[in-house]
Amino acid sequence: MRGVGRASGAITIVNALPTGIGCALGIGLYVDAEVTLTPAAPGSAHEPFGLIADDGVRTPLVETAVRFARRRYSPDATWTTELRLRSEIPPARGLKSSSAVASAIVRAVATAAGAAPSDIEVARLAAEIARAAGLSATGAFDDALAGLSSGFVVTDNTHDELLRTGTADPAWSVALYVPRATHAPSPGWSEEFRRAAADGRRAATASLRADWWTAMDLNSDLVERTMGYDYAELRRLLRELGALGVGVSGLGPSLAVVAPTERIASLEARLPTDGGERRIVGLRPPSTGSVRGPR
Repeated sequence: MRGVGRASGAITIVNALPTGIGCALGIGLYVDAEVTLTPAAPGSAHEPFGLIADDGVRTPLVETAVRFARRRYSPDATWTTELRLRSEIPPARGLKSSSAVASAIVRAVATAAGAAPSDIEVARLAAEIARAAGLSATGAFDDALAGLSSGFVVTDNTHDELLRTGTADPAWSVALYVPRATHAPSPGWSEEFRRAAADGRRAATASLRADWWTAMDLNSDLVERTMGYDYAELRRLLRELGALGVGVSGLGPSLAVVAPTERIASLEARLPTDGGERRIVGLRPPSTGSVRGPR
């Protein structure tokens, strides 16, 4: 039985580490997973769930995602699981690669097993996987859900609950500055961010009233101060030149700029040229089963 799954990356509007409330917006960078479930030959020896994947693909996150998804949707451990994975998302740069990988694998295993889980069910399992793999202190339910649906999502990551959604204009695009440096997993930063809970609540409150760009600005102030980034002057300039919102995504070091598409190329040209990657991407378009919850 064969199944496929796709999830996208996302950019941060509000980081959930300070308060447990997060907000994210899906973008057009994708992870595609293809899973084939095959009955194992009688008497053959297999690793748990019989995972077959290329060495470069087989990571603790991937193994955890396959294990959790098989237990949920196809618990018969006598089958082998062959996985092919392709990702457009730079890892450990704040663009939600881990959430997208987990979600794509969950969706692929589910469809191979004949199940059709909702976006919220897939995102909740992806958050559980991220916590179990030690890659996210909160599980990043907001990131996973944003990578499965269109527009803004605001979530309570402590309870994996959707708090509100918001529509994003399809005439917007995103310019990204992606430095070569990577960040450490979020559990190592939890205590630092909890100390900034008061500022985090201001950003979270703005997202709950759909004041997306204020929320993004407040969040970036907090993240830059905590992580030691210095984008403040660049962010101010980009807003003066027509950006709607500018901010550090995740724990960085990536910087995301949201603007009307007709302005995005001129804004991208203002991003640093110090060896990091600059690129323009679209927003994640609506998909079948896209989430619509509290507004």
